[in-house]
Amino acid sequence: MIRHRVSPLWAAIAVAMLTSPAAAQQAIRAAKPWPLAPNTGYGYDRHFKTWQYRLGTNNAGLLLKGARKVPKNTLFFIGANGRLYMRTGPFLDGDGNFMFGPS
Repeated sequence: MIRHRVSPLWAAIAVAMLTSPAAAQQAIRAAKPWPLAPNTGYGYDRHFKTWQYRLGTNNAGLLLKGARKVPKNTLFFIGANGRLYMRTGPFLDGDGNFMFGPS
């Protein structure tokens, strides 16, 4: 009797393990907006780490000096070497799918 109870348990575990990676990949593939906020700065340092800073108004002029607007249709990504890159230009197909995703 115990043997029959264990088999459905193992079957349920096997099904859960097979479906988990597919669900995780779908979550990764879904495009999500960044939670960018006003009065917040985002940094990428020389050690390839990202940081979030609370901005004040006392040095706003200094902050804007040398700053440029990010053009529309700009894609940011981390390369295989861990460096941050950006590409300006289209990155979506005509039907709205990501051009550089898995086939």
